[in-house]
Amino acid sequence: MSKPTPFLWFDNNAEEAMNLYVSIFPNSKVLSTTRYPAGGPAPAGTVMTAQFSLNGQELVALNGGPMHKFTDAISFTVSCETQAEVDRYWEKLTAGGGQPGPCGWLKDRFGLSWQVVPTVLPKLLADKDAAKSGRAMAAMMKMSKLDIAALERAHAGT
Repeated sequence: MSKPTPFLWFDNNAEEAMNLYVSIFPNSKVLSTTRYPAGGPAPAGTVMTAQFSLNGQELVALNGGPMHKFTDAISFTVSCETQAEVDRYWEKLTAGGGQPGPCGWLKDRFGLSWQVVPTVLPKLLADKDAAKSGRAMAAMMKMSKLDIAALERAHAGT
């Protein structure tokens, strides 16, 4: 059965983005690259598409020119078990010109949006005790990079 594969449109730095992402995520690799032929819309020999796998999730990146930009309407979520993981992914994905955003969101240096989210967050926000979940939500809304200990303290009311 076919499965969806995210297809990312870059101006001219698809290979750079692919190499960055492959370096950040474990069990990741470059699968293939295709190059523009002579007479194409980009200089012959430059990367047209780059196919890669991030911890088992296949993606394709295209150097398609400046016509289309990334928006916050599409993002990738990175689920993290520990604060060290949150910190690592946050640092690596914002490096080199990325921008932190609210509530665990960020944009990498290519403008692609990511959510770096502790796995405990959905449990805290889904608590049937509305006061606990509300405190966790209020704490999250004040954060940029998410802080697991602070979220848990808010949830507990301490």
